[in-house]
Amino acid sequence: MEDKKTKKENPEDLKKKLEECQKQKEEYLAGWQRARADFLNYKKEEMERIKKLVEYASEELILKTLPILDSFDIAEKKIPDDLKKNENVKGILQIKKQILDSFKKQGVEVMETLGDKFNPDFQEAVEEIEKEGTEPGIVLEEVQRGYTISGRVLRPAKVKVSK
Repeated sequence: MEDKKTKKENPEDLKKKLEECQKQKEEYLAGWQRARADFLNYKKEEMERIKKLVEYASEELILKTLPILDSFDIAEKKIPDDLKKNENVKGILQIKKQILDSFKKQGVEVMETLGDKFNPDFQEAVEEIEKEGTEPGIVLEEVQRGYTISGRVLRPAKVKVSK
């Protein structure tokens, strides 16, 4: 009787075992590569989701701050010409400029609408005004400034338009 340990294996059997091992190795490798690709895709999607969450949170803060800028705009329009050179007034208006600069760093831009053709994607008409020599649909006055963030509307401008 031959002992199993001393028994020599047939080269054909060894070849089959080797092919089977190689096939198994390729299956494991392909599975690992798929799992790694899935993980990388998941990681990329999570980073995008987190980025959008941060953007949304900052948009909310900006939207809550816009009424402060509106108040600065109203106050600036009502400052008499003789007070515009006053250092205290200049200091207060500097605060408005700092807020706008901070917003600009976050991708927020002020919409310039005066004299443009009315665009409902960026503007909200609050009144139509009769004005001679002006073609219909031209923005004549800005009631409330509009803002964009990264190219999309954050808040539409409220405007008065020619009839």
